[in-house]
Amino acid sequence: MRYAAVIAGGRSTRFGDRDKAVTDLAGIPMIRRVADRLADATDRLVVNCRADQRAAIADAMEGYPNPVRYAEDPEPDEGPMAGIRTALRGVEGWGGTDAPAFVVACDMPFVDPSLVDALFDRLAGGADAERTGERDGFGRGNADGDRLNAVVPRVEDQWFQTTHAAYRAGLMADACDAALERGDRKIIAPLFELDYAEVGADDLDALGVDDRTFENLNTVEELEAAAASLS
Repeated sequence: MRYAAVIAGGRSTRFGDRDKAVTDLAGIPMIRRVADRLADATDRLVVNCRADQRAAIADAMEGYPNPVRYAEDPEPDEGPMAGIRTALRGVEGWGGTDAPAFVVACDMPFVDPSLVDALFDRLAGGADAERTGERDGFGRGNADGDRLNAVVPRVEDQWFQTTHAAYRAGLMADACDAALERGDRKIIAPLFELDYAEVGADDLDALGVDDRTFENLNTVEELEAAAASLS
């Protein structure tokens, strides 16, 4: 069973009074566009959101072909790492500690399903994938250390795409909790507690991944440009 975890709890301040998650994007709420892109690559979906967002997001998700659950932020406005943690706790509660989950932000409507499939495949492949993280802690899946617990794209600017990555839900949630408890809010901090593999630019090119998969819409101008491209 493969899970999608969509992070939607941010305040979207650059969108004015609108909630970015349910903002219309060429006739479809943005979060629904993201979810629709994941429908064939995943089996179940967890949406992380604030309590005040849930009703509108549930309306946007009406009729979605896969089962959907909601993981509300216990404390709003704690940042993206807390959102990832809460979403993955939702996955863990549904599928167990080792459940594989693809995490994506709600403002990435061009997410490429072929990349999602590839990340899940590499996560399941474990020792067959090149491991770049060999650290003690949450990432030790078994005594032999032959299993990956995260697979994260790292694009040409060397930035880890942590909100476009596959994780073992409970282990990444534990790592997020540990980082938050020690006051480390850098979004990449939990990754370094796991055995992880990078998917680099050459890998992405070989897979034929759509370059727009990592595009996120942070402003009204970017939303309008995306809408024009979808019209």
